[in-house]
Amino acid sequence: MKYLLKFLPRKLLIRYSFYFLPILRLIFKGSKFIDPIDGSGYSKFLSYGYNNIRKNALCPGTLSLERHRLLWLYLKNETNILKSNLKVLHVAPEQIFYKKFKKFSHWSYLTFDINSPIADIKGDLKSMEFEDESFDLIICNHVLEHIEDDRKALREIYRVLKNNGISILQVPININREKTFEDPKITSISEREKHFGQYDHVREYGIDYKSRIEEVGFIVEMINYTDNLSEDIINKYGLLKNDLIPIAKKIIE
Repeated sequence: MKYLLKFLPRKLLIRYSFYFLPILRLIFKGSKFIDPIDGSGYSKFLSYGYNNIRKNALCPGTLSLERHRLLWLYLKNETNILKSNLKVLHVAPEQIFYKKFKKFSHWSYLTFDINSPIADIKGDLKSMEFEDESFDLIICNHVLEHIEDDRKALREIYRVLKNNGISILQVPININREKTFEDPKITSISEREKHFGQYDHVREYGIDYKSRIEEVGFIVEMINYTDNLSEDIINKYGLLKNDLIPIAKKIIE
């Protein structure tokens, strides 16, 4: 799976997944693991990763990863976001969420990406053609680590978010790294994998990621939701401990 995801273009993976996912769902049908997003059960979750291969990470029937399942549980159990009437912008939409959110009649749901085939609008996150304060909720997960000028992208997210709006800004965070590491001279695939963990990442975020979001004006809470869950739940849903959920709020007095 690692090599398939690495060498097959993301556009093709998204298109072909609609055909092969039902087959994988049947092959791995079971009850040992559950994807809480759609309630489907599996005999196993698949290993996934580049330098650091993680066991029980990828759901074969939905392609959800640990971060998707964790975020869903947090939103469902701890917030009213999934039930509220909202105007939502979803950047680089994940397929498992896209399928769910498209069905939400109480959301005005718009997807955005530079090249995703399931994006309603194609564009650059650093220069979006939306008016100021256009959205109640912006979901932008595992995107900023791919963008060289992530601060410019954060300023754009802040600009198009309404006052009192929320942005969910998940990225891979090395909780053992105090300061984010980035070096524009590191451009080769092998060196990026070595230093940033993945061939198309341009930095490895540290725990100072919170401060980086706050620089543009957000009030940020870093949610460590696995602290609230039992070992049985963590194992059953295939979650990753200490996978932080950054909730950024735009509050202008």
